[in-house]
Formats: sequence, C-alpha cells, structure tokens
Amino acid sequence: MKPELKVCCGIIEEAGKFYAFRRGGGMKMPGKWEFPGGKVEAGESAESALHRELLEELQIKIEILERKEAVQHDYPEFTIHLIPFRVQVVEGTIQLIEHDALQVGTIKELKDLDWADADRKIIELLMR
Repeated sequence: MKPELKVCCGIIEEAGKFYAFRRGGGMKMPGKWEFPGGKVEAGESAESALHRELLEELQIKIEILERKEAVQHDYPEFTIHLIPFRVQVVEGTIQLIEHDALQVGTIKELKDLDWADADRKIIELLMR
C-alpha cells in the first residue's frame, strides 16, 4: 500500500495576482511549479504546518485568509491529500530557499506552467 501524505500549501494572492514557485533541484519533482507548503507533521494542524513551512521555505510570515477545498492526487509512489489556504504575506520578503524561480500572474497567465499534478487540481479549482 502506498503512503498517504497530508500536505498544506499557501496560495499567495496580491491584487488579483498569484505567486507560483518552481521546485528546485534538491526537491522531489524538480522543475515543477507549485504553491509552496509542505508536510503536516503528526500532532500538527494544517494551519500551523503552513506557517512553519512558509517561514522555512520563503522566510515570510503569513496570515491565513481562507481554507480552500482539499484535493487528492495519486502519484506512482504515494497519495497526497493537499490542503490549500489563501494567504497574504504580513512580514518579510519572499526569498527562494528551496525553489529556483518565482512567477506572478493571474490564474489564466499561470495555468499553462508545468505544474505538479496535485497543484494543477488547485489551479482548476481557482479557475471556476
């Protein structure tokens, strides 16, 4: 049986523009675009995991505005339960620690990037 991962991600939105991040060479699925976040550890809420992950990965503090509908995707080696949150940056400047590129645009402008499959499902939700 494949492992099931509970993962959170932050949809950073500012004035109708969204932030997309490309996974760097040291990450799984390098070169794929995503909304940043990470694994929810045992005993941790998705919200606190998101605060921790975005501080570690991007050096920012955020405010969670809205929890969106979770998505599930079966990758060959694991199943991911991805919990997206709409967030805004409240402190710090985005720094690419693990990612190697950042793109900002409307969902229409970003939808054709080479997204990780689970994140593509969030793009589809946001386009509705």
